[in-house]
Amino acid sequence: MKLSGLIAKPDGSTVRGHVTFADRITALDPASDAGDDYILPGFVDLQVNGSHGIDVMNASPDELANLSRHLARGGATAWMPTAVTAPIEKIAQVHDSIATAIENSRRNDASDAAAILGMHLEGPFISPRRLGAHPTLNLEPRGDAFERVLAMRALRLITLAPELPGGLAAIRRLTARNVVVSIGHTNATLDEANAAIDAGARMFTHLFNAMRPLNHRDPGVIAAALAPSAALAGIIPDAVHAHPAILRLAFAARGRTGLILVTDKVALAQTSDSEKTVGRARATIRDGAARLDDGTLAGSIISMLDGVRIMVEKAGVTIGDAAVMAATNPAKLIGANDRGQIQIGARADLILLDRALELKSVFISGREIS
Repeated sequence: MKLSGLIAKPDGSTVRGHVTFADRITALDPASDAGDDYILPGFVDLQVNGSHGIDVMNASPDELANLSRHLARGGATAWMPTAVTAPIEKIAQVHDSIATAIENSRRNDASDAAAILGMHLEGPFISPRRLGAHPTLNLEPRGDAFERVLAMRALRLITLAPELPGGLAAIRRLTARNVVVSIGHTNATLDEANAAIDAGARMFTHLFNAMRPLNHRDPGVIAAALAPSAALAGIIPDAVHAHPAILRLAFAARGRTGLILVTDKVALAQTSDSEKTVGRARATIRDGAARLDDGTLAGSIISMLDGVRIMVEKAGVTIGDAAVMAATNPAKLIGANDRGQIQIGARADLILLDRALELKSVFISGREIS
């Protein structure tokens, strides 16, 4: 199979040429007559609470598989189901459903669906002062509850507040188990956030949201996220959770190599439902996002492709840089090094866009999905 157009490279540039592939990419050939479509790596969404009426917290393995198919048709070829704060028993149930869905996809032909890369656990080890839409069921990252979470075999990414008692020790233990730790839902100071990075944290969860605010005398966790470091800053590019001017500011500070685009989408996304329970309360779609009755943001309703378009059209980044933030960076962060980039030997997870950034085709392991 061969695609022709402007190929997004891992360094953020684009080159006109041909991509030849079977299940993996076999050749990249420059060609001045290759056409104007964009060829991008399939997006990798590390934070999905739900979509198309399916809520990760209540989804069966079959429903997660169905959600995987829906996400693929929005340009995401890999994703992480995200569990939110709940009793540990409930989190264990969600984990088991995710683990079973992963096992089923390995046994069955899942070439028409986005790959589930593992569980992202967002809570319960978060600050009670920065709950967002989460319920007040917060725990310190130590003791029996933490040990149960640490043993969850499908856990690949966890959001926690490092300033909680036991936070730094928890980060070290999770990192030793190859779980990526993301700083989020946190009231951390600048020093506490930097200590978390030193302990092994490698991401920030939805930058600017559910965080200690930036202050010129008390810079806090946001200053750590905007500064160059080993930890990449996840950001929701819906122009609601972060104003386009803030998206531009974050990009100016961290560049294409320091940001990760996530949807943080909820079950209300891509559905006609008027309301759903999200975290601690009822949520409805108002003013471009899911919100609780008091106006608190409860997640986005965008696809990854929507987010890429917003970054290009409203934040002024190039399509190549947007592809790095939506595909290359998240894949590398979690060690999925054969995904998220167009290079020889990589998985042929590809999307084809026209010049208006409208989706034309999605390929998973080289097979075009309908």
